[in-house]
This record gives sequence, structure tokens and C-alpha cells, in this order.
Amino acid sequence: MLEPLRRLVQDVSTAENLEEALPLVVHQVRGALDVDACSVFLRDDGSGEMVLMATEGLPPGCEGRVRLAPGEGLVGFVAERKEPVNLENAGAHPRYLPCPQACEERFHGFLGVPIVHYREVLGVLAAQQRGHRLFNPSEAAFMVAVAAQLAGAIRSARSTGGIARVGVGTSFVQGVAGAPGVAIGTITVSHPLARLSDVPDRPAKDPHAEAELFLSAVERVQDELRSLGDRMSTLLPREERSLFDVFALLLDSKQLVQPTVRRIRAGSWAPAAWRDTVMEHVRAFEQMNDEYLRTRASDLRDIGRRVLVALQSEAREPRRYPEHCVLAGEEITAADLAEVPAGQLAGVLCSRGSVLSHTAILARALGVPAVMGLGDLPIGRIDGAPVVVDGYQGRVYVRPHRRVVVEFERLLRDEEVLAAGLRELRDLPARTPDGHSVELQVNTGLVADIQLGLESGAEGVGLYRTEFPYMIRHAFPSEEELFRNYRHVLAALAPKPVVMRTLDVGGDKTLPYFAIEEDNPFLGWRGIRITLDQPEIFHTQLRAMLRANISFGNLQVLLPMVSHVREVDEAIGVIDRTVAELRDEGRAVTRPPVGVMVEVPAAALQTAALARRADFLSIGTNDLIQYLLAVDRNNARVAALYDGLHPAVLQTVNWVVQEGHRTGTRVGVCGEMAGDPASALLLLGMGVDSMSMAASSLPRVKWVVRSFTRDHARDLLQEALGLEEAFAVRLLLHAALKDAGLGNLIRPLKSAA
Repeated sequence: MLEPLRRLVQDVSTAENLEEALPLVVHQVRGALDVDACSVFLRDDGSGEMVLMATEGLPPGCEGRVRLAPGEGLVGFVAERKEPVNLENAGAHPRYLPCPQACEERFHGFLGVPIVHYREVLGVLAAQQRGHRLFNPSEAAFMVAVAAQLAGAIRSARSTGGIARVGVGTSFVQGVAGAPGVAIGTITVSHPLARLSDVPDRPAKDPHAEAELFLSAVERVQDELRSLGDRMSTLLPREERSLFDVFALLLDSKQLVQPTVRRIRAGSWAPAAWRDTVMEHVRAFEQMNDEYLRTRASDLRDIGRRVLVALQSEAREPRRYPEHCVLAGEEITAADLAEVPAGQLAGVLCSRGSVLSHTAILARALGVPAVMGLGDLPIGRIDGAPVVVDGYQGRVYVRPHRRVVVEFERLLRDEEVLAAGLRELRDLPARTPDGHSVELQVNTGLVADIQLGLESGAEGVGLYRTEFPYMIRHAFPSEEELFRNYRHVLAALAPKPVVMRTLDVGGDKTLPYFAIEEDNPFLGWRGIRITLDQPEIFHTQLRAMLRANISFGNLQVLLPMVSHVREVDEAIGVIDRTVAELRDEGRAVTRPPVGVMVEVPAAALQTAALARRADFLSIGTNDLIQYLLAVDRNNARVAALYDGLHPAVLQTVNWVVQEGHRTGTRVGVCGEMAGDPASALLLLGMGVDSMSMAASSLPRVKWVVRSFTRDHARDLLQEALGLEEAFAVRLLLHAALKDAGLGNLIRPLKSAA
């Protein structure tokens, strides 16, 4: 079964669309298992019905016409169980329901396998035999493997509208929420020619000019290949050098160039026409039985890439961006964002990256929603497609159904009305009706963020991410460069406090010039572990911070990723020695307050010991949640499991707050949990001294603080701590917000669709 499976996987992965892939699947499965019929049913998003989408062996014309109600028949039984069903005599099963249109009464042997993606049943793959037949374990395993391969392709096609005729287009691709907000716009791929598979479909404005451009690129690549062969003549044996001649001859052949020109003249732009021609030949080579010939497919891919690069470098028209541009790419740089004309950038989508990547930070600074980690989104094939971006939930709807657009349009209008009302709270104190104040501060990593924070009414910066100036350079910044950066930030906020976290790289935050290769980076060399092991980095940063603080006195230093009390002792020792060193140089520095981030379970359990050493504690809920729940917060596959309202998270955060206060130490929260109006209500009940969040979230949280008494918040906290599921906690908090007239704050916390 391995060889048929290999071919089938290749067909599915290289097919241009799902409607091309499904007939290939049923044909190859039917042949591999030697069955009389093979069929693929897909679930309709709207009705839940199972729709026959492709078949070989059932009567012609059944596709699209056979529709089974939820739970109906053996197909419905497979979907309901989410497990394979293997029957020697299907007619004897109590759930058997023959379909006259499909003439199923002729079949007895039945093997049905659910097509499941992230626990969601997308459809069913079924094999049927006229005679009595119980499929053996290897055949069942083969079907399971095929269904798993189909799942990703189907989910991708549904999310991008590739099979919109089956459902109602309400499917979405789940990513990681990078920047909050909602956008409705048009996708523009930032680097459409990076790979063959990423080339988008576009029409040729001038087919004749497009064909000339293509032929010019081919000629250029031929010259390059011959030049490479000549250059390698003294380094490689003759047999190996001949490969460059083979490449050049392939480009001379009618099989590659002429079909591409025909596609261009039929209306396709050159890159897409070339992509289709190359991939057609690649698939043919990959399906060959001869191993040597199969490996020639990689040579074709290499030729394809070379011509794409040549096409990309040819002079083309300046890029035009839609009015509401949603920029998409595998990775998006600051330069990519800057190329979009002012006022036209509506959102950002990234195949890779996380909530803490510089792309997400820039998006938040620009005030546009961003979704990261969209590995399931075929970005190269959706250029120019309409899209809805839900930056709150990390969801992307490509070619959305009209009802989805209408719902998000309503949400946008509500957001605008809400924002206008919240602006009136800017200069009012964050004080509960019974007189308890909470400092509301902002998280930032960019100088550009500072003004947004001040305009939101922030009482300071609760977390300044110092790693960003390191991330945008090609070498470690000097003390003077850091000094200028820190001085600018401290001056802009003075006399309000600025909590600067010492360099926190590692995990998902890497520096291009300081590579850290680890199998498990989140549990590896990161945060304070690096700065203590590399004292010159720590020392330079501390000198810059202390010098920048001389005229303002509003600096506070925060130590990240602490898991041992000795790390705090050692870091405080370095800080004290640096203060003494600068004083010896005649600089009037003062020792700033030093805080510890509680973001590791070990630190949470040693809160009292850490509090005795620190001037304040800051709970970093982003990492704390992922470590408590064993969930990578940047992995879209487990995004649903990452929940700040999980009872274990609430109990741990409450423990840290109470333990810190018991020792007389101030405790704040600087993770995303602080910016969620629902969880902020519980933090208020815990009695946290400060909450730090994105500037866009601050007005919402201030409204919560000003609407609930401390006693009411405490009562809600006690009730929440007695619940066993995050969902139940969320229902409790949403009901409380609605009762207080704050129902508008709930909308961003759930999917609008």
C-alpha cells in the first residue's frame, strides 16, 4: 500500500484545486483496494448534510445530488462516531439506509473513514464492494492515511472558497491573534514570486508583452546555466557538468516553453502560466515508476524557480494596492508595510510568526488587525480575494459568504461607536465606584507606540519590550544606541513610570546575528538565562538604561523568565555593581526599582521568596498560561486550548497576587489577560495593583474598572474560582458585563460568525 499512498499524497499536494484532486483520489483508492466503488462526501457548512462530491463506481451524475441529513445512513454514522466503520455486510447494520440515486443496494462490503481536521469532521471517504467483504487492517490504515491527507486540502479549499458550492462560505482558517481588530478588504500578496506554489493567478493585461517578457526571462536563465557550466568546468567531472547543459536544453524544449506561451496568450500572466506548465511536468515525473526519473522532478522545480526569479527581476509596473489592503505573505517586513500607501493598509496576514514577532508589534503600532501562524492558508493562490480578518480570535475568512461580511460590517460600526464613547474616558481615573484605584498602563516595544499609549490615557508603561531594537539590527546595538532609544522613551513618559524588561530573546524571538538552535526553544536558553550567561550583553543594556534615567527618575527594571531565586540574586548583584561603576565615573545615577516577572510555574510557587527580593512583581500571563496548560501559544493547531480563563490559570494568578500582597509587594499583570475586559474583571477582584496592555485595549478595561465595585468583582472571582471549565467562567463574566450595561465589550471576545 505504500507506493499507491505515495502517489496519492503527491497528487493531492500538487493538484491545482480540490475539484481536480478528489476524482484522482477516488480513482486511485478504488484501484489500490480493488473495490467496486469509492466516494468522497463533504459536509455542508450550513445544513450539516453530507454531500457526495466525487465518486467512481456509483452511477454517473450523482455528484452534488446525493445529500444525506446529519447522522443519516452509514456515512452519517461514520461522521457521528469520528471513527472508521468496517462492515462485511452493510445491509445488516441498523443504521444502513440505501440511497436509490446511488444504487447502493447492490453493495455489501463497506469501509467508511471520517475526514477530520482539528476535531472537526469535514467529510467521509467510503469504499464499497458488491460482494461480502471485511477489509483487512492494512487496507483500513491506508484509508485513514488518505483521509488525513485529504483533511488539510479540504479545509484549505473550504476556507478560500475553493468548494463554496458545497457549503455557504462561513469556514475560516485559524491562526494566532497578532493584533486586535477587524478588517474587511482585499488580499495583496507581498512576495508572490517566492516559490512556484506561491504564485497567484492573475490575468495578463497585455498577453503579447507578457509573452515577450517570459521569453526574455527564459533566454536569460539559459545564459546563466551555460555560464555556470563553464565556471564549474575545472571543479566538476564532465558527467556532473553536463547537468547544466541538460537544464539549458530543457528550456529549449517545446514541452516547457510553448505550452507556457499558449497559456499566456489565453489570458494568464507569465508567472502563473509558467507555474502550471512546470507543475504539470513535475507531476508526470513524480508518478513514474523509475526512481531515477522521479528524482528529475526536482530538476524541473529548480528550473522553474530560476525562471521565476528572472521574471521577478524584469521591469514591471509599479505595485498597485487596493483601497482596503490586507497584506499577506509568509513573512512580512517593515519595508513591506511601508510600501502600502498611507490610509490603505487594513490588515496583515502571515503564514509564520507569532503574537510577539516584529510584524505583529508593528501592526499593533499601526492600529491594524493581524493574524499570524496561518500555515493552512495557501497565500499564493488568494491574491486579490476578498477577506475578513478577525484579529481578536485569530481567524481569517477568505471569499466570505455575504452573511459573514454583513455581521462583521455591523461589528465594525459598533466598534467605531464604542471607540468614540471610550475616548471620553481618557482623562478620567481608573477608579471603581467604591473608590479603589488601579494603574492602567500600556505594553510597548516601539517608540511609535508611546503616543498611542498617552492618547489612550495610560498611567505609564507597564512593559517596555527592549528586544525590538535588537531585532531590527544586523548586530548587537551599542551602549550609545540603546541610551538614545531609552532616553527618548523615558523622556516621553516622564514623570510616569516606565518598566523596562531586560533583553528577552529566545523561544520565538530570535536575533539574526545571534542564532540559537534548540529542539525545544521555549524550554531552553532564553530570557534571564541568556543575559546572565552573556554578562557583556546584560552589562551594556543596564548601563544604557541607568544613564538614560539620570534626568527623569522614572525607570523600573524587570527581569524576565525567572525560575530560580538565585537568578534574581545574581541579576540584582549585577545591577548594583553597574550602579556603583557609573557613580565611580561621576554619573549621578540612581538605583531603580527592580521587579521580577512571574511567568514560569516554578516562580509562581515561590512567589513569597521572590517578593522578598524584588520591589514589585509582574505576572506575564502569556507565557504563564502556555506553561501551565502545556500549550504553545503560537501554534494554531492548539490555539483553542490556550485560554486565560482556565481554572488552573485563575487559581495560579490569584495565588501569586495574594502571596505577593502578603509580603507587602506590589503585584501587576502585563500579559494579554490584562487587556481582556472579561478577565480584567477577575484581576480587579484579585486586587492587582496595575494592569498593562495594548493601548487599544486600555479604554475598554478602564470602562470595566469604573463600572464594578471591588466587592462585586471579588464576588465574581469567588464564583469563578469554584467553576471547573473556562467556558463556564466566560459565561459568568459575559452575563456580568451585560448586566452592567457593558455588553458591547463582549463582541470582540467571540467570533462574529
